[in-house]
Amino acid sequence: MNPSQPALFVPHGAPTFALNPGAAGAALATKAAMLASPRAIVIVSAHWDTAVPTVGFAEKLETIHDFWGFPEALYAIRYPATGCPEAAREVAAAIAAAGLPVASDARRGLDHGAWVPLRLMFPHAEVPVVPVSVQSRGGPEQAYRLGQALAPLRDKGFLIIGSGSLTHNLRDYQAAWQNGGQTPAYVRQFADWLAGRVASGDVPALLDYRRQAPGGAQAHPSEEHLLPFHVALGAGGDNARATRFHAGIDDYVIAMDAYAFEQGEPQ
Repeated sequence: MNPSQPALFVPHGAPTFALNPGAAGAALATKAAMLASPRAIVIVSAHWDTAVPTVGFAEKLETIHDFWGFPEALYAIRYPATGCPEAAREVAAAIAAAGLPVASDARRGLDHGAWVPLRLMFPHAEVPVVPVSVQSRGGPEQAYRLGQALAPLRDKGFLIIGSGSLTHNLRDYQAAWQNGGQTPAYVRQFADWLAGRVASGDVPALLDYRRQAPGGAQAHPSEEHLLPFHVALGAGGDNARATRFHAGIDDYVIAMDAYAFEQGEPQ
């Protein structure tokens, strides 16, 4: 009998997060160490974006270096995770049972949105990994539904992880480096607004963040990096106890907040 697992939202930061994990990396490692050993990890990365939910069935997961112009040390990193077709079939079945379309990919490996946080959390790559894609065209509502579809897997020992970024504006990232490293006010305002809505269990507001949150559209000119949060939110299930287990800002504009959604009443 596999112990029930939480749903997590974790940041993957800039690719250099793999080399300089700092406080956020320590928080991810500490959280992973507190978990019972998962049967498998389902990871939904902002960097795998497809028209319909797609499940990775590969037995050997390539470490994908989907970035350019970074230190050579990053390209030498390999995360030797294995897949699990049996677990992937259960993931695909859960998505289909929820009435969502689902596709499979027999070759997909792990992009940096997946392997960077997994390497910090499970450095020995001892847990099988099943990658699942996001659908940026579906918006928060669809991502939340995908999370709800994955929620029953938690009681079967599947650890559900959404990997993205609480704020993600590359133009502001470049501007911050050029103007002396000032953090725009919206970065923390948006992160704190979201924390408040999570604490109050205000799912409708979280789904409507672009209209309701301060700096919502500036924090996410495109939505793919926040949608893994909505997946984790949905995967936590009803009456989840939500905990922000890290809060911080890296590289001036990237909010590195991390959340756990676990069984129990909201606190």
